[in-house]
Amino acid sequence: MRKLQNTLYITTQGTYLHKERETLVVERECKKIAQLPVHAIGHIFCFGNVLVSPYLMGFCGENGVNLAFFSENGRFQARVQGRQSGNILLRRAQYRLSEHNPVPIARNIIAAKIQSAKRVLQRQLRKSEHCLPLAEAVDALNAALRRLKRAESLDVVRGIEGDAAARYFGVFGHLLAENCEFAFHGRSRRPPRDEINALLSLLYSVVGKEISGALQGVGLDPQAGFLHADRPGRDSLAQDILEEFRAWWIDRLVLSLMNRRQFKPNDFITETSGAVRLKDDARKRLFQALQNKKQEKITHPFLQEEVEIGLLPHIQAMLLARHLRGDLAEYPPFLMR
Repeated sequence: MRKLQNTLYITTQGTYLHKERETLVVERECKKIAQLPVHAIGHIFCFGNVLVSPYLMGFCGENGVNLAFFSENGRFQARVQGRQSGNILLRRAQYRLSEHNPVPIARNIIAAKIQSAKRVLQRQLRKSEHCLPLAEAVDALNAALRRLKRAESLDVVRGIEGDAAARYFGVFGHLLAENCEFAFHGRSRRPPRDEINALLSLLYSVVGKEISGALQGVGLDPQAGFLHADRPGRDSLAQDILEEFRAWWIDRLVLSLMNRRQFKPNDFITETSGAVRLKDDARKRLFQALQNKKQEKITHPFLQEEVEIGLLPHIQAMLLARHLRGDLAEYPPFLMR
């Protein structure tokens, strides 16, 4: 089992990172502000104007450290990638299945996604028994799961997923506490048009890049997916696996932060384009909350082993590789019971 390594989020503009012997040094305005053991870091995420030395980039590539760059608003820009690892036969199996028979894996992933979304709604429904919109949405998701069992084409699977997501986000606002200072009126992505969408989009992006690194770590190609269509620059397989974690991990984390009033309206900026983004200090708090969540332990539903949440992308990547090698009859998506 791979030990959970730390993720380093660099959000302060003008920061410079470089390697000094066996440590990673963080500097700002020519002053050392942090020095960390470089071998204890698994991911480095840089936001905005952050400089990284070529020597550190080379080290990250050679040692499998996932070094990714984002805009200041959290939009993915680039990632440093070393030599591809893993067996060429594994990637050939991935490409063959992705092109000729993607439906079984796509169907399993979406089944787990819909089940997780339904359980998020049911948690709230137990507290608000007479909330008719939530009850209707749960019924709609149950109907979607029944249709999914009969889905034989990728277009049908995608259609069912789209309808289920619309029903889920159509009642997402009912999951907010009465004293919450924010409102949710629907999912908006590029750009996020409200505070809750800003948190969701940023965390989806960050966790998605961690999944990409995990897939590369077992020798898979993160761009060759089974559900999401191939598109230049998109890690379609990472987006596939992300579907399993959206409701259970990210959505619940955002709801918890908002319902506990850990973010205030003045933590956000609305730009002239209408895009809403977090201020620097608030973004640091969000990343700290994510890091704390990753260190929580659960019993993995398939392995029946206690693992840290931050290891889930690596575990699911490993399970997918085992399925592609023929060691598992089906891919077991992540779904908490």
